[in-house]
Amino acid sequence: MEQTAVLDVDGTLVDTNYHHAIAWYRAFRKHGRTLPLWRLHRAIGMGGDKLVPAVAGIDFERAFGDDVRSAWETEFDALIDEVRPFDGTQRLLETLEERGYRIVFATSGNPKHVDHFLTLLDASTYPHTTSDDVDDTKPAPDLLQVALDKVGATSGVTLGDSVWDFHAAARLGLRSVGLLTGGTAESELTAAGAEAVYPSVIELVADLDTSPFGRG
Repeated sequence: MEQTAVLDVDGTLVDTNYHHAIAWYRAFRKHGRTLPLWRLHRAIGMGGDKLVPAVAGIDFERAFGDDVRSAWETEFDALIDEVRPFDGTQRLLETLEERGYRIVFATSGNPKHVDHFLTLLDASTYPHTTSDDVDDTKPAPDLLQVALDKVGATSGVTLGDSVWDFHAAARLGLRSVGLLTGGTAESELTAAGAEAVYPSVIELVADLDTSPFGRG
């Protein structure tokens, strides 16, 4: 029976989380708010619609949310050429396909950023989501559901780097694997629902047989 791998992109396959935190920091500063980078980093993985009120409050969201998101896009555009894939990502995709997995990327990223990342991963032909596909982003499960729908699946194994990935997966009853690549502690990922956690993509590939991807 064919299985589905539902893969996050930002912070999981490409090294972006700290770039995102810097971009958000600069965007908020443009609108009169200086937020600590550690707090912004802990919110990375949420969609921008959730991140702004989560770190700055609902009143700030109502007054400046769209403007801050626009400023974040401009700031991140200036950093995007520094982004690189994590070592082992190509081998992970190849190995999953060899094992009969359908691969779909579930990300709430800006469409032009997602296109850039998939080009870096040599993965532009795979089905994927973007922020344009849903009104409610992670930790809501909508993006994962859209990703499953794109490949005609009802279940799968997810891969992510933030607690928001696993909160979303749990709401759909999906098994999940975590990576430390986004900068979140193993204990937090496990508490959020990750069934197994690996330090890197390379170490996941090396242990794929005993991971949820190997056990199905």
